Amino acid sequence: MSISQGLEVAIGLIFVYYALGSIVSLITQLANETLETRGKALERYLVKIVGEKKVGDFVELPQLKALRPIRYKNLLSFITSATEPKKLEKVPAAVLVDSYFDFMQLTSKEFDGDEIKNFINGFPNSEGKRALLTWVEHGVTKVEDLRKRATDYFNGMTEQAAATFRSNARSIVIILSIALTGILGTDSIQLARTLWVNADARAVIVAQAENAVNRQENFSGDSGVNADEILKELTSLQIVKLGWWQTDLPSNAKDWALKALGLSLTAAAVSQGSSFWYDFLKKLVSIGKGGGGEKG
Repeated sequence: MSISQGLEVAIGLIFVYYALGSIVSLITQLANETLETRGKALERYLVKIVGEKKVGDFVELPQLKALRPIRYKNLLSFITSATEPKKLEKVPAAVLVDSYFDFMQLTSKEFDGDEIKNFINGFPNSEGKRALLTWVEHGVTKVEDLRKRATDYFNGMTEQAAATFRSNARSIVIILSIALTGILGTDSIQLARTLWVNADARAVIVAQAENAVNRQENFSGDSGVNADEILKELTSLQIVKLGWWQTDLPSNAKDWALKALGLSLTAAAVSQGSSFWYDFLKKLVSIGKGGGGEKG
């Protein structure tokens, strides 16, 4: 077995995963921005803080409105450059605390225990209200002390909102990876076999991988990959075939089982994301350039 032959097969597989992962990443980004999934995740936690009836007024505070991201109105707005503020996506805990205490008019005025408890009882029903009441019942009656505790509490809330968004985005990536693999019929086992026996295909795909790494490096960390271009190149080389109708379907149960395993491996690999595979690709291409033995 030739070391360089095995290395080239590995580069070829990872390059395909990288290309397909780039497509999934692009679609995921568009879906998240169009559906405002990050903003919706944060809004769920803002509702817990101020209550469902007040969250609309709360996010209209000037300091929060200024944090809303500006994006295209819709998918076609790039033609007219029409933009609009989208849902609030990120809020530093300190800004959230200031906004909450301003919104609830809970200033630095000194209260005794009963006064501040009665004042907080007038707030809309929410987890934020119940948290304040719990601290007051434990003897925290100074507004500044409440602000300190609220900072830790709101920081935890924003971290939970971010974790919720990541979980939602991860689900989209997995679903898209399965769908793209199914549409293309990209079988990792069959792909590895093809690359192993076809030296010309290996040479071409390694060259494409090196070009992709060089383009990425030239963009100084920004994504220099053109996923659509790479997919067309892979399709033209018969390394990835677009659609099941271009592939030879299994003829028996054993072959179907291998096909299912190959597709599952591809979907699982692609779902790791393009950045994950780019790091591997960069290392392997570097090893390949350094010489990995005699070609087979």
